Amino acid sequence: MPTQAEKGLIFRALHQRDRAFIIPNPWDVGTARLLAHLGFEALATTSAGYAFSVGRPDGAISRDETIAHAAALVSATDLPVSADLENGFGVTPESVAYTFKLAAKAGLVGGSVEDVPGHVGCVPYELGIATERVRAAAEVVRALPFPFTLTARAENYLVGRPDLNDTITRLQAYQTAGADVLYAPGLTSKEEIAAVVSSVDRPVNVVMGLQGVRLSLAELSAIGVKRISVGSALSRAALGAFLRAAHEMHEHGTFAFADEAVSYAAISALFKA
Repeated sequence: MPTQAEKGLIFRALHQRDRAFIIPNPWDVGTARLLAHLGFEALATTSAGYAFSVGRPDGAISRDETIAHAAALVSATDLPVSADLENGFGVTPESVAYTFKLAAKAGLVGGSVEDVPGHVGCVPYELGIATERVRAAAEVVRALPFPFTLTARAENYLVGRPDLNDTITRLQAYQTAGADVLYAPGLTSKEEIAAVVSSVDRPVNVVMGLQGVRLSLAELSAIGVKRISVGSALSRAALGAFLRAAHEMHEHGTFAFADEAVSYAAISALFKA
């Protein structure tokens, strides 16, 4: 198994290629192993996907639970893992710094921090404190004995404030504060994505699978995007299939859903590999 330092170097190098790579988001050990088996080069946790898997809404998972979950995914495969560390589990820069120290100890080689105190309906932190929070995380990861890729997120679009100029201003500030990757989830068009990419000189992560824009790996690479994640989309796709099957049984008393299920033998073989 690669060391944490080796994983850190591998993960950093993925962002330096002349094309984008997909970093899918498993929500448990089983899905992490399946994604590794399929040949993906790195994995990222999903706060929402994990929360849904334990019967809670996004944002209802504690820092300790998040770190333990991330550590489990790190141990599941040989791949580099980056974590969705939400808002750093605290307002102050000191809280964010502590979260990133724990993340590094858990075996992670990357992590993201958001600039809002919560989720839908929240107002982003004032730019000054938001930037200091990123700087605090950057100071922690720069002191580590291995590369740790810090992603800073501007959450305007996800909290109902689709202000592209403010988003770009925030990402530029986070870049100056030490972020390695920049990320503005929820952008609504190819043109907005291109504007973000052209306004910063760090790799940009774009999420696919939210409502709105749908672009391919090739299209995003051509724009200059370096990393593509899918957030909770894989977990929601799985839950969608589960709910359709459950509705079929409950409402019709039929079981046609089983025709599309992966076979017992096939999934067992994958986990034995």
